[in-house]
Amino acid sequence: MKRQAVYLRKQLEKIRKNKLFELTVISIIIISALLIGAKTYEEASRFDRVIYWLDWGVTAFFLVEIIIRLLSERRFINFFKKGWNIFDFIIVTASLIPMDYSEMVLLARLLRVFRVLRLVSMVPELRILLSALVKSLPRMGYVALLMFIIFYIYGAIGSFLFHEVNEKLWGNISLAMLTLFQVATFESWATAVLYPTMEHFPYSWIYFLTFIFLNAFVFLNMMIGIVLDVMQKESALYEIETGEGEAAEIHWMRENMETLRQQMDRIEAKLDK
Repeated sequence: MKRQAVYLRKQLEKIRKNKLFELTVISIIIISALLIGAKTYEEASRFDRVIYWLDWGVTAFFLVEIIIRLLSERRFINFFKKGWNIFDFIIVTASLIPMDYSEMVLLARLLRVFRVLRLVSMVPELRILLSALVKSLPRMGYVALLMFIIFYIYGAIGSFLFHEVNEKLWGNISLAMLTLFQVATFESWATAVLYPTMEHFPYSWIYFLTFIFLNAFVFLNMMIGIVLDVMQKESALYEIETGEGEAAEIHWMRENMETLRQQMDRIEAKLDK
């Protein structure tokens, strides 16, 4: 009985690691996303029953897929040691909520929308991107704080200097910071903000150009640099985890060098005796 269980687990593990199986899961996720989008069109109302059964077919496939992944683990608890597995499990089990009852329809539809996020858990490159973004947030927060300080200083200066030009844009520091946000996004800032201000203050372009230089070039590049740095580290961790790539080779060499050093130390200790 135990041999049969081990044999079944190995077969399920082969299925889970099979590229065709992974591509099938990704295809079903895309189909699920298309079904969700189709429900937003009035023309699709005549196909409600077809879409309904297709949706349940997708849900059944996801249920089978998550069971295969669970049974392919040596121990069930190993499956829940990875955050992405927990996310997949929650999304799949939540999709089992029936859509027949009116009070549950909205909740069921919202939960089905999140099935699209399973693409992130299935595609390693997307996992690296999202993980890098999440891990970058604390460091990006300090850059955002510095940006807020610059916005506040420039907003105060702008409200002091330009409040007579346009009360709606520079009447107080809050309005001035909103105006500066428009300038930072380059949304019609020249015609709506810069030129009217220059009619009263010809040298006000210095104020705007220095602000744009700080926000659009310095702070933006700092943000990009943080994300790229974290992405590089995440890619290295993924290569070490999978045992492929330059980072994995360097990690393997370091481990072997450490083992070799320990062996040399033991040999030297024996020779000294």
